[in-house]
Amino acid sequence: MTRYEKKIYEIINSSYDHMTAEDVFAELKKAFPSVSLATVYNNLNKLCDTGLIRRISCGDSADRYDRTARHDHLVCRKCGKLADITFDDITQPLKSRLGEDFLYYDLKVYYICPECRKKG
Repeated sequence: MTRYEKKIYEIINSSYDHMTAEDVFAELKKAFPSVSLATVYNNLNKLCDTGLIRRISCGDSADRYDRTARHDHLVCRKCGKLADITFDDITQPLKSRLGEDFLYYDLKVYYICPECRKKG
């Protein structure tokens, strides 16, 4: 693992903010001032491809990056806020239904967050 990969992995795994590539770039520049945004994207893709972090895509908003610990997400349809939530593991019911193993599942529940509900 390169020094950039290691640091990006640390940044993603120590954050609960579901960072975009630009967020990671800003944080990485603190340790490596000359790093380029292309380097960040290349390393994020590599870390995702190897399963060390995961990419979360939510419609029209920028992809976000997250740790791989099993958890699900709430996505606000108004402001795009992404929040962690843990539901009961549905791996066994999915395996029973599909009749075979699968790689993984990514559960996103879309709702209107409390802040947006207050705004009306």
